[in-house]
Amino acid sequence: MSKSPGHGPGPAPEPAPVHDVIVIGGGIVGAAIARELSGHTVSVALVEARSDVGDGTSKANTAILHTGFDATPGTLESRLVARGYELLSRYARDAGIPVERTGAVLVAWNDDELDALPGLRKKAEDNGYDRCRLIPPEEVYELVPALGEGVLGGLTVPDESVICTWTTNLALATDARQRGAAVLLDHTVTEVSADDGVTTLHTTGGPVRGRWVVNAAGLGADRIDALFGHERFTVTPRRGELFVFDKLARPLVDLIVLPVPTSRGKGVLISPTVYGNVMLGPTSENLADRTATGTSEDGFAFLLDKGGRLMPALLDEEVTASYAGLRAAIDHPDYLIAADRAQRYLLVGGIRSTGLTAGMAIAEYVRQTLAEAGLDLDERAELPPPPRMPYIGEAGVRPYQDAARIARDPAYGEIVCFCERVTAGEIRDACTATLPARTPDGLRRRTRAMNGRCQGFFCGPAVEQLMSEHGPHETPCHEVTSR
Repeated sequence: MSKSPGHGPGPAPEPAPVHDVIVIGGGIVGAAIARELSGHTVSVALVEARSDVGDGTSKANTAILHTGFDATPGTLESRLVARGYELLSRYARDAGIPVERTGAVLVAWNDDELDALPGLRKKAEDNGYDRCRLIPPEEVYELVPALGEGVLGGLTVPDESVICTWTTNLALATDARQRGAAVLLDHTVTEVSADDGVTTLHTTGGPVRGRWVVNAAGLGADRIDALFGHERFTVTPRRGELFVFDKLARPLVDLIVLPVPTSRGKGVLISPTVYGNVMLGPTSENLADRTATGTSEDGFAFLLDKGGRLMPALLDEEVTASYAGLRAAIDHPDYLIAADRAQRYLLVGGIRSTGLTAGMAIAEYVRQTLAEAGLDLDERAELPPPPRMPYIGEAGVRPYQDAARIARDPAYGEIVCFCERVTAGEIRDACTATLPARTPDGLRRRTRAMNGRCQGFFCGPAVEQLMSEHGPHETPCHEVTSR
């Protein structure tokens, strides 16, 4: 604001509002927590370092809605995964999140793995899941005829499902926003200070003030924890690289083919996706760099070798994409969720890949923990219904297939991305939504545009033009989404 000559300095800027709860981290867990808390009579801010929700660990995983059959019995993780499976299955139906209940089979390729299968079935039963069944090799091949030679046996898990992780994250964050939460993007936390019961997060987008802070920062959770004076754990970025095969490969894989898990992880799987593709991966490589999401020659070589043994026919199909994601591995055997009443600070750390399934249950647990720590959380009398998300899976009706919708709005009949059958209407909607797409990657996650065979080579200019026509330009994204 300019000053007139002869006048003193203008009024001091108003301090940032004080939220009842600040949630750090816009991934699935953070978005779920913000949604859960904003269903109560408290003011909530969701703070995310990146320019979009779900742009970190949550965007690159194996996208399995997990029964939790192989979790360690008696752990917090096992309890919350089982509860989360129930909650997310129901929420996905209400919000239109693509889910396919394909089922899964664990495949034993050697005697040690075969000997481990009865123990895995017992573990599933200890976790309250009693639908696993041991099957002989001939039945494994009946389920997946394209598997390579040498299968010795299998264990079925009929309720494992594939889900759209992108839509899940966006639905939860949109729901939180519609319930009144502020969504503050481009807000990297750099420093923390506290005064008179209020904590100030100093961020690259300005100060954010709150009475309670929930740290759900994923890969950065240990660094945020250190800003609050704690040294409880260390996050080790664990890179997982994956191949995505063309839709023509889908007849080879109708269900999730799981390896027998080891102490290092669940190993390399072959899985259908809700988008009609087939996925192979992930690798598992501990790194020091928390930004190293690039793929590698070693990772490619490993996946090609592994895929050639697991399912040789798969390697005859085209790879349309490869990507890598980082998982937040910590030196702790369970989820680490703990409240510090004196600081009014709650840590949600060590949420591994199961966080996709467990996210809504983690949010419930966080809400209960905060209530026990003294935060008044009365349910709101009225809440908006869950947002109905754009459907980008292949099991339901896409806009280009919906004659009635096209009759009402011809933009849904104007295909722009021919590989993925994405229409001009969908791109427009993604750019004008409650949490709009502001980058090509954000648009990919909302519509599948540029995710197909040509990877945007053909449709890229048209998509960019539509984004320039419909996307917001006048205000930085962190201000638009926090209005």
